[in-house]
Amino acid sequence: MLESPRNLHIGGEKRKVTMMMTDLRGFTSLSERLAPKWVVTILNRYLSAMVKVIKQYGGTIDEFIGDAIFVLFGAPVWREDDAQRAVACAVAMQLAMTSVNEQNKEDDLPDLEMGIGIHTGQVVVGNIGSLERLKYGVVGSHVNLTSRIQSCTTSGQILVSEATRREVGPMLKIGKQLEIRAKGFEQPVTVSEVVGIGGPHKLSLVQTRETLVALSEEIPVSYFMAEGSEPGGEMLKGSLTKLSSKRAEVRLESPVAIFGNLEMLLTSTEGKGLMDRFIASARLEG
Repeated sequence: MLESPRNLHIGGEKRKVTMMMTDLRGFTSLSERLAPKWVVTILNRYLSAMVKVIKQYGGTIDEFIGDAIFVLFGAPVWREDDAQRAVACAVAMQLAMTSVNEQNKEDDLPDLEMGIGIHTGQVVVGNIGSLERLKYGVVGSHVNLTSRIQSCTTSGQILVSEATRREVGPMLKIGKQLEIRAKGFEQPVTVSEVVGIGGPHKLSLVQTRETLVALSEEIPVSYFMAEGSEPGGEMLKGSLTKLSSKRAEVRLESPVAIFGNLEMLLTSTEGKGLMDRFIASARLEG
């Protein structure tokens, strides 16, 4: 931009871009429990590791949104393999979380887990703002859809849209495919769970599945549906039936939509609260 001041004009163009949105699971509640010093330490450690990977795969970091990262592949410079590099970057970022968490353990800090959503679509790109402050960015419904896909991910997961899956081609290794209801979109959206990518990248996620252990005594829970992070509706009852270190099985008195957000309060059998409320992403598995 310094070499070509004309690039600083306000305006834009329509272009096909692959967008990636990442987010740390449960970081908001975690930041409320940790001292400010450690919140900054853990966040900067995470961002430093992720930025290194993003630069390696040629992504453009559009914005840090708290603990979320919004990355572009195809703007400002378009390349034929943008979607492939976006997916490879996402897999590499998930693999890099192992190193981040090893450093956290050395400081007695909790593990971090990230979800990633990727989508490809036509957006308006350009310098947005005023003469006092300009920001290069993208706007359009496909930006919103990227965010919606990311919000459906669970810890350590990568979900890509059909558009991105087609762009990447046969080198993409996928697991489950499912339909989600994205807020603001009338039709269901098909997404695929990424387990790896071949071609020149040759990257695979580590597939682990913990065994759920049945509790000798079920733990009562109260819950209600949440829109994003905002709770709403009547309080309902359920019970925690099985546990592992990262997964749980809960019996609820009312069915919930796949990837629905629940705000839960765990209580003891005597009715006393065991912990603060938390947001849980409900994923139906049969």
